[in-house]
Amino acid sequence: MTAGSFWGGFEQDPRDPRNTGLRASDRDRAQVIDALGNAYAEGRLDRDEFDERTQQVSAARTLGELPPLVGDLIPNAPARLSSTELRAEAERRYRADRRESFRFLIPAIICWVIWAATGAGFPWPIFVTVGTALPALNVWINPESHIASRQRSLERKQERRLQRERQQPKELP
Repeated sequence: MTAGSFWGGFEQDPRDPRNTGLRASDRDRAQVIDALGNAYAEGRLDRDEFDERTQQVSAARTLGELPPLVGDLIPNAPARLSSTELRAEAERRYRADRRESFRFLIPAIICWVIWAATGAGFPWPIFVTVGTALPALNVWINPESHIASRQRSLERKQERRLQRERQQPKELP
């Protein structure tokens, strides 16, 4: 089993610091136990190590507890995502941004209600409406530009993450 296919089998990557506090699912634990079983079958773990680690996996509550249990069996370093994978993630984030783009309506509606309740007059809520609607309209009008911008951002983040990992000293066993 390659490291990419193993870590890709998790719904949330347990190596990602943002996910380490998330609760581990039965599926996550089963995947780690399968990897331990394979290592035991290949002779890379003896029976005592297998039993001990299996108990630790069963007792694990968060995703962050899982990588150390297979760290010496499966490479822990995150793989470099391909441009296709980065594009797919950028498109997923674009769809989320598009769904959230209607949030501009909340402050605009509140301002229009206040304006109407205070006797109208100069339509000052137009400034709030325009100021909050323009970024939302940009998401809808320029989807390809928005996706390309997200992809570039993800590529930069990936490069910074990989550089940090290369600069960190390796821990001695």
